[in-house]
Amino acid sequence: MGESVSMIRLVLFDIDGTLILTGGAGMKAFTEAFAEAFDLPNATESMEFAGRTDRGLAYEVFRANQIEPTQANFERFTEVYTQQLAKHLPADNTQPLPGVVELLDAIEARATPPMLGLLTGNLPLGAELKLTHYHLWHRFEFGAFGDTTEDRNEIAQSAFENAQGQFPNLSPSEILIIGDTPADIHCAQSIGARVLAVATGSYTEAQLAEHHPTFLAPDLTNVSLNLFNA
Repeated sequence: MGESVSMIRLVLFDIDGTLILTGGAGMKAFTEAFAEAFDLPNATESMEFAGRTDRGLAYEVFRANQIEPTQANFERFTEVYTQQLAKHLPADNTQPLPGVVELLDAIEARATPPMLGLLTGNLPLGAELKLTHYHLWHRFEFGAFGDTTEDRNEIAQSAFENAQGQFPNLSPSEILIIGDTPADIHCAQSIGARVLAVATGSYTEAQLAEHHPTFLAPDLTNVSLNLFNA
């Protein structure tokens, strides 16, 4: 964890399994949204959610149930999903994962802090609902979300292109993506960014190591700030 890297100008965080754990609120909301909006009570029974985009998950259900994968149907789903998500966020848990707040504070306290942003498969409103619940939404200036594509690599590319407007001559090596799944690692690699993989979601350190992240940690406690140095 002490390796020195190019100066990091942008840090992009995944949400679920990286910043927070919601006790399955998103999965419950997905299930109820398809039950209510499309009369499909068991639509998500065998689905893998980790590392996916909300659009990709919804369209998988559409295709599996002969529902036309149109923008109108997606918007119909998202309206009910976000209503259900707000109901399922755990009232007894508003604490982020260990080390999250301390790391954000330490990054922001640097003499020249990088911009903090989100790179997530969540819908924009879903991300806002979750992170507001955990008192984190205000910490991020920038976001790339899972409402426009099924491919997480495309979200990373969009984040890179949007960030170039704020950071002239931004190099991919000046971006650090932090996430808890192989999909987070691969999307960082797809744009040439650095990646810190953390085993706070559904993948172990050993499983994440197989995908060759730049950095690997059990969680976000005691992460060396050398990751952000020149």
